[in-house]
Amino acid sequence: EVQLLESGGTLVQPGGSLRLSCAASGFSVSDIFMSWVRRPPGKRLEWVAAISPLDNPAYKDSVKGRFTISRDNTENTLYLQMDGLKTEDTAMYYCLKGISGDPPGQGTQVTVSS
Repeated sequence: EVQLLESGGTLVQPGGSLRLSCAASGFSVSDIFMSWVRRPPGKRLEWVAAISPLDNPAYKDSVKGRFTISRDNTENTLYLQMDGLKTEDTAMYYCLKGISGDPPGQGTQVTVSS
């Protein structure tokens, strides 16, 4: 059974940093596409970042230069390093196997506010 457990979200001030983690079980995060998506309050789910099987990253324009996606194959975990956080980054964040579809996990809440 595929399971994804997100963690690391919290309340942070604008300009701050967070690292989100996504612990995977039931499959290996290595050598496949993995993604982060988010759902801002009252809005639709939106794609944030993805990492290819060859570890090439891709980012939503609004997070380029601030967010970094990575994975640890030994820990079977996906990460999202978020720097320079803005209020518009406030959302529930989810990780995803692949690059599309409904996220199976519960997500982790990131709130950026002063």
